[in-house]
Order: sequence, then C-alpha cells, then structure tokens
Amino acid sequence: MENKIKFVYVILIFLTIFAYILGHFKIINYTFVAIVLFSTFIKGKLIIDYFMELRKCSKVYVLIPTIWLALVLVLVAYAYYIPSLKT
Repeated sequence: MENKIKFVYVILIFLTIFAYILGHFKIINYTFVAIVLFSTFIKGKLIIDYFMELRKCSKVYVLIPTIWLALVLVLVAYAYYIPSLKT
C-alpha cells in the first residue's frame, strides 16, 4: 500500500510540473486550458481517492467531493471562456 501512495505522489508531482511548464511558457489557448483543467481534475481525484482514503468508502462519500471538484473546474472553464462568447 505504501508503494502505491508513493506512486500516486509521483504522479501528482509530475502533473503539477506539467501544468507549471504550460503556464511558464505562456502557452495559453483553449486546448491547453482544457488540458490543465483535466490534469487538475485527475490530481483532485487522486487526492480524494488515496490521500483522503475515500475509495474504500460508500460511493456517496466519494461522489460529494468529486462533484464539488468537477463543479469548480467547470466554473473556472466557463469563466475563462466567457470573453470569447462576447465576440
């Protein structure tokens, strides 16, 4: 089990560095924003499942933070895409 947690931790670090690199090079278009938001969802889901240890719980307890995470990311995406809707 401990090795799995370490592997998840490495994945989280990799996804964070990936998002940082995309932001550092200022590669900002709709595709990369979607990629960063998707990687953020993956990171959040990994944290919910492994570090909060909710993967062993009832599905209701897993769905609550997962839906909250998805809602926040959808709102961030919508806020990013709002200016393009006006043109």
